[in-house]
Amino acid sequence: MSAPPLPLLGQSLAALKDWAVAQGQPAYRGQQLHTWLYQKGIRSLQEVTVFPKAWREALGDYPVGRSQVVQRTETRDGTVKLLLQLADGELIETVGIPTAKRLTVCVSSQVGCPMACDFCATGKMGYRRNLKLHEILDQVLTVQEDFGRRVSHVVFMGMGEPLLNRDTVVQAIRSLNQDIGIGQRHITLSTVGVPRQIPWLAQQKLQITLAVSLHAPNQELRQQLIPSAAHYPLEALIRDCRDYMLSTGRRVSFEYTLIAGVNDLPIHARQLAHLLRQASQSGARLHVNLIPYNPIAEANYQRPHPARVAEFVRLLEEHHVQASVRQTRGLDGNAACGQLRGSFLHPSSLPSPEPALGRS
Repeated sequence: MSAPPLPLLGQSLAALKDWAVAQGQPAYRGQQLHTWLYQKGIRSLQEVTVFPKAWREALGDYPVGRSQVVQRTETRDGTVKLLLQLADGELIETVGIPTAKRLTVCVSSQVGCPMACDFCATGKMGYRRNLKLHEILDQVLTVQEDFGRRVSHVVFMGMGEPLLNRDTVVQAIRSLNQDIGIGQRHITLSTVGVPRQIPWLAQQKLQITLAVSLHAPNQELRQQLIPSAAHYPLEALIRDCRDYMLSTGRRVSFEYTLIAGVNDLPIHARQLAHLLRQASQSGARLHVNLIPYNPIAEANYQRPHPARVAEFVRLLEEHHVQASVRQTRGLDGNAACGQLRGSFLHPSSLPSPEPALGRS
């Protein structure tokens, strides 16, 4: 039995020209297909009206590589969360976050996640598989189609750990840039930290923003919240971040989810400032994104009081660490990562009391 044909989405202009020639067509048909795939966002080759009708009929249902939207939620602030069904029936989530001047897509890189972070809905569901190239690109095109406007920014902060699917994620970054036309400086890759992968990423010479999820200022607490941290000591992670900044000249952004009574105390702020000073020996400016926790039904953690968040920011800045609190979007949309998928698979499960956007 022959293998099914490779989906067209994710193939480069040169590859699409070769494909057209292999189909007995002139190479310029590949150029046309590239435009219709990446700029028009077709879901079927039957939509490519510049192709000869006889050829379209001969191609039949040749796979383009698009997913199906099975559920859509929209919040009062305009944030849209989509549950997508892939060709093998697996479900993933993607989110469109609009502002007046930009449209950001939060994309998933895996079905589920193996990192098992104790406070994360996606981590609670376990790991199914890595996403393929066309499945990552499709999320951006689907959000673009839903909003009827071009996507300007992409953040790999959805389901999964991007650096555990590193080759495909880097391919996707290059395709987002070269084929869809999104600047690499408008792309952010968020990682909780995987041994040896940040040095590898530095070698790829990308212009993206690297965001490292810390969530704790010391190894003991981090290991409690992120079991995989046992294999990647905090000191080694910070050293790799420092080397990444020196090697690439790109700033690393640090993410820190604030959980009430767990990691949001004044002592934690001071420890975090001390930790990050080790990364700043390169002279690079440091920035911490503080994320008030998105409560989920599967974990007994709570969102911190705004006064506690403000005090955490004040203490960091007192120690010369720049910090900002991430704007919460989609509070009324069951929008913490993994929750839409979970509620779809288990309709009887109740949404969390105050869910919000973002991969924890």
